[in-house]
Amino acid sequence: MVEGIWLQLSARNIATLIAVDTGLLLAVLTLTLMTGKIFGFSSKDEVSLILCGSKKSLASGVPMANVLFPASTAGFVILPLILYHQIQLFLCTLIARHYHNKHLADV
Repeated sequence: MVEGIWLQLSARNIATLIAVDTGLLLAVLTLTLMTGKIFGFSSKDEVSLILCGSKKSLASGVPMANVLFPASTAGFVILPLILYHQIQLFLCTLIARHYHNKHLADV
């Protein structure tokens, strides 16, 4: 925010970042779902695998970016992580709600 990154990027660039981040997250979620199915995980283990397999992006990415990149560019490196994290929170909430409803229907 301090560097004014949001003002330096066009709406098209931000939309592209959101699309790429969403695609990456969907790929990871699909990979973890298929891994759980292939190895015959129980429903509870499958949920854990899916919801935990895509995490730690922002918590580990920001400190690494601050160490690896100069302050003038770190914000641009972190922006995709911030967007990914927000998309992740939204989609994983929907997934958790789906599994919750599925569990209630099985009871």
